[in-house]
Amino acid sequence: MKGRNTSRNNSSLQPVAGKGTINPVNRLLIVDDDRALVNLLTRFLEGEGFKVDAAYDHPGGLQAASLGEHEMVILDVMLPGGSGFELLKSLRRQSAVPVLLLTARGEAVDRILGLEIGADDYLAKPFDPRELVARVRAVLRRTRESAAGVTHPDHDEVLMVGDISMHMGTRTVTCSGHAVDVTSVEFNVLELLLRHAGTVVTREQIAEVALGRPLNAFDRSVDVHVSRLRKKLGGCPGTDDLIRPIRGIGYFLSAGTPEKSRV
Repeated sequence: MKGRNTSRNNSSLQPVAGKGTINPVNRLLIVDDDRALVNLLTRFLEGEGFKVDAAYDHPGGLQAASLGEHEMVILDVMLPGGSGFELLKSLRRQSAVPVLLLTARGEAVDRILGLEIGADDYLAKPFDPRELVARVRAVLRRTRESAAGVTHPDHDEVLMVGDISMHMGTRTVTCSGHAVDVTSVEFNVLELLLRHAGTVVTREQIAEVALGRPLNAFDRSVDVHVSRLRKKLGGCPGTDDLIRPIRGIGYFLSAGTPEKSRV
């Protein structure tokens, strides 16, 4: 565990790169109290064309992440002044900015908890900076495509399976007329399952489409996102066991063939 000195005055946002910039495109925020690591990652990310800001504790990180000036947040689990989990919970009440969580290697419970709270992806320390860049680009690509409707040129499309309706233009989900609050990743997972209703979708397929990256061995990301989705849909009448796990393969959505309509 890293040493802590909560008396440090690190709560203000530290502009490492792109000082004075308010355009969030390609602008990242790193929240980690390991200054040596932050400096290393900053140099690497700058070399890949990103602008990078940094905060070194919970208060400063939450303040910076809440400004809406960054396209993505890279967040360490362990921070002075409060954990990364607490920061993520607070951030999710006001922002949907993509978050990549940095966890300790071997702490699977941290990774699962982070995804359940609302992280978009995670990376275990220590890691190769090239893998971090790949993860960042995958999350940003998925987020940008979702915002631009790249995968849905027909914004009038509504995908319906049973009592579930997905509105592609607004990227919203309703069940029996009631809104279901889903994250961008959960929306992508559900869309994939609905479009393949009645057939098994492998975990590898879900990772490629919904997470934008290949599935790694022992990676629980897909399972956690699907689990969250099942819980959210569980309160909807007629959706009991709608999504069923197929051991060793993937998931099966048991409703009939999806219907498409125009609004």
